[in-house]
Amino acid sequence: MAFTEPVPPQRFGLPASALDSLADVFGQFPEIDKVVLYGSRAMDRYRSGSDIDLAVSAPDMGWATFLRLEQAIDDLLLPWKVDLALIHQIENQELMDHIQRVGVLLYKA
Repeated sequence: MAFTEPVPPQRFGLPASALDSLADVFGQFPEIDKVVLYGSRAMDRYRSGSDIDLAVSAPDMGWATFLRLEQAIDDLLLPWKVDLALIHQIENQELMDHIQRVGVLLYKA
């Protein structure tokens, strides 16, 4: 009988370590109120290579800080593409409706 290592718990097709790393990054930016996961991972329709769609609520976050946030996430070297959107800058009403309909709270300050 072969023994295997226990599989770490996963949510949205992502290991807990990846979610914890993202939360640690979000915690470094006091401008962030919350982060919502949307798209295929929130709808449980993801594939192994699906990107991570995140809507960030940070009304006071400027462009330079947003770029630092993107860089900090990129520095995690996650094997998935992470798409970030600032909620207050989303003009596409269909996208906002989608986020409100299927979005899952991933982080709250």
